[in-house]
Amino acid sequence: MYFQRLRDLREDKDMNQSQVAEILHTSQTVYSRYERGSRTIPVEHLMILADFYGVSVDYILGRTNVRELNKRRSP
Repeated sequence: MYFQRLRDLREDKDMNQSQVAEILHTSQTVYSRYERGSRTIPVEHLMILADFYGVSVDYILGRTNVRELNKRRSP
């Protein structure tokens, strides 16, 4: 699966792959493989990226088109 949204989110922040890779404590090569879909993204990295970009993991994975997180928490 190709993750166009990963690239779009990164570019929206005017970041390069190396900068995002640093946040994930991985290499630019590994991160590039995530964007191309040639390597599976670990859940931990998905969660870090979702928090960093302020979107849901489902948005990154293409399971929803709702970009904004619901800030309201249920009791």
